Amino acid sequence: MQIVTNQFQKELKKHGNDHFPFLVSYHTLSQYESGSFMWHWHPEIEITYIKSGSMCYKINNLTYHLKKGDIIFNNSNVLHAGLMENHEDCSYIPVTFDPKLIYGFYQSTIYTKYVEPVIQNLSVCSILIDQSQSWHASFRNYMLKIITLDKKRPEFYELDISICLQSMWRLLAEHLPLQPVSTNTDLVEYERFKKIITYIEQNYMNHISLKDISDHVHLCESECTRLFKRHMNTTLFSFLQEYRIERSLEYLNAGESVGLAAGKSGFNDPNYYSKVFTRVKGISPREYRKSRSIRHLSSITLPDIS
Repeated sequence: MQIVTNQFQKELKKHGNDHFPFLVSYHTLSQYESGSFMWHWHPEIEITYIKSGSMCYKINNLTYHLKKGDIIFNNSNVLHAGLMENHEDCSYIPVTFDPKLIYGFYQSTIYTKYVEPVIQNLSVCSILIDQSQSWHASFRNYMLKIITLDKKRPEFYELDISICLQSMWRLLAEHLPLQPVSTNTDLVEYERFKKIITYIEQNYMNHISLKDISDHVHLCESECTRLFKRHMNTTLFSFLQEYRIERSLEYLNAGESVGLAAGKSGFNDPNYYSKVFTRVKGISPREYRKSRSIRHLSSITLPDIS
């Protein structure tokens, strides 16, 4: 399993319906082939509660090491991905909703004063709710109440969920400096950045040059490099290497040889692939495949023959 996206890495899954654009879902990282979900984005807000385990959660150029009880706020349209830490599983509950549930209608006072300054600001891509501040406890309580309301669905649950979401947004608005909305130039640059990510995800298995990417986004090579570094805090080459390693996991998990996994994920030299894999993952591809096989065997329940 992997998150289904279109050619621009926008997630295609519908979050709720047009009448009530809200969804609570339940996931584990182990349900994905590579033990991680790949980079994607969506216009809805996503707030994720870590139920058990831990996760390396990446949002644009930020990396969070989430643990049980942590909550992460994802802003509208931000790129995000999640990976296992130390090869251990993570159970998590995303709550995804259209920000219209907060502001009601476009250009309302609530939209212009409290919602637009957040969702149109590229500097507010995410917020970690980890109980390090006093208001985090109230935010967490609203989050858990939403999950319970959605599960039990008592009378008026939609109204109660909307009230909780607005209360959570009230906490965010109160404790975030509401900065000016990003300029059109900033937004155009961010769209170009997302196009670079999309190009890599569509072509990682092939030879990719910096010229290929810069031509795709209609920028010179040096500006393309600077743009990517500004948004991801890493180089294009490093990101491409690590992305190819993540994609190779599904081939290793499927029983492919190290050589085939290397070739299918864009590495021409299996030895170089093994070297990069070990640097990124801390173990060799063969050790990784062996550890996955052991975990798979230990999870098999033998039939009761008594």
